[in-house]
Amino acid sequence: MQVQARLKNYRVSARKARLVADTVRGRQVEDALVLLDLSPKRIAGPIAKLVRSAVANAEDKNNRDKAGIDVDSLFVGKIMVDEGPSMWRIKPRAQGRAFWVQKRTSHITVVLEER
Repeated sequence: MQVQARLKNYRVSARKARLVADTVRGRQVEDALVLLDLSPKRIAGPIAKLVRSAVANAEDKNNRDKAGIDVDSLFVGKIMVDEGPSMWRIKPRAQGRAFWVQKRTSHITVVLEER
């Protein structure tokens, strides 16, 4: 069985989020949450919250459908970080010039599976 949770349009670049996502891919949920709580990266908090949301989805699915999901045996099967839409802003520069700045966003998907 699989359960998933999604976070869309989070204001961090996909490249930075993938660094944290790669550290928890394939790990047990408890180990992944410990790693995320100890990580100094800013995106680690929202990813930890997303993993907890996926665990809550598994518990809800277990209670609703009697699917027989063992929450203790869940691990991070897939964690995907895709680019979201970018916001364009203008940064004033010297001598009346203006530079365009891209504010990037990310879509993060966590899929938990049973061992």
